[in-house]
Amino acid sequence: MINKYLGVKGIRNNAGNKQLWFLKGVLVSLLFALCIGCSVGSANGGLGTPGTKIITKSLQHGGVERTYHIHLPPGFDKNKPAPLVLALHGGGGKGTKFNELTAEGTLEKAADERGVVIVYPEGINRQWNDGRNDIFRRGKPKDDVGFISKLIDKMAAEYGIDRKRVYSTGISNGGFMSVRLALELSEKITAVAPVTAQLSVAIKDKKPKLPISIMVLNGTEDPLVPYDGGHVRLFRFGRSRGEILSTAETIDRFRRHNDCSDLPEKKKLNDLDPNDGTTVEVEKYKCEKDATEVVLVKVIGGGHTWPGGKQYLSSRLVGTVSRDINASEMILDFFLKHSR
Repeated sequence: MINKYLGVKGIRNNAGNKQLWFLKGVLVSLLFALCIGCSVGSANGGLGTPGTKIITKSLQHGGVERTYHIHLPPGFDKNKPAPLVLALHGGGGKGTKFNELTAEGTLEKAADERGVVIVYPEGINRQWNDGRNDIFRRGKPKDDVGFISKLIDKMAAEYGIDRKRVYSTGISNGGFMSVRLALELSEKITAVAPVTAQLSVAIKDKKPKLPISIMVLNGTEDPLVPYDGGHVRLFRFGRSRGEILSTAETIDRFRRHNDCSDLPEKKKLNDLDPNDGTTVEVEKYKCEKDATEVVLVKVIGGGHTWPGGKQYLSSRLVGTVSRDINASEMILDFFLKHSR
């Protein structure tokens, strides 16, 4: 099972080979810590208590029961349409761990302060069909776009969410999935904010039906998802998990689709934590279509991490967490600027 996910050959149950066992342990830790995703919840058939526990529900799609978890802000009232943010875990992660182990509690805190509903869907076998077929070693990729589309409809019907303010964010595999949703579900999603992810080569020729705002938050020293494009690998010797465009090419594709300005407004943010080894620059492109925006948050020195979130593994394995920004607050503020 582990070797299937990581694409590492030749690791066998050999008690005498300590080095291989150590490597396997590191890989297991990385697999289950990568792109993690929300505080523990309890199943609840009703609306649940806003601002407290997670409500776990399911729906049928493609002959499969799909699970998702809902966090309601304090004072939630289904008769007052609230914004909805889909938070997508990464490969090997779980929606029930996103807020705690990826965002270190910052996502739900920011959502509660802004009156935003958060939904954490679960991918099949802890992964999303983001268009990179290289991540599937066996079995047919699931229709995750269709699942998310049906989930949005169900949230509108049961919780009265504002269909004009539906957004998606995620880290790594969840970030790649958010990019795919921007391309294939723009009629239901207003804006996306992928973290440590960009546009994969497999779906680079797809175009959104509608203009859509996007904010990309990428670290320049990400050891897993190369900032300048190329092949995604867990380690240098691992198999390719798909080829991706560079961060700059990803921004340019959406910039041209939204008919944005050629030159961005650039701003270097304050270095709030000089000891974290990172600085942050923001590039904003104003667009002509539907008041959309294309924004790059360039985390110079940042790794495969959620800025302001948790250093879930050693920086030698996944890179550094920037403490100069709170990605959760930045993403939600970006989303709430945009409505259909």
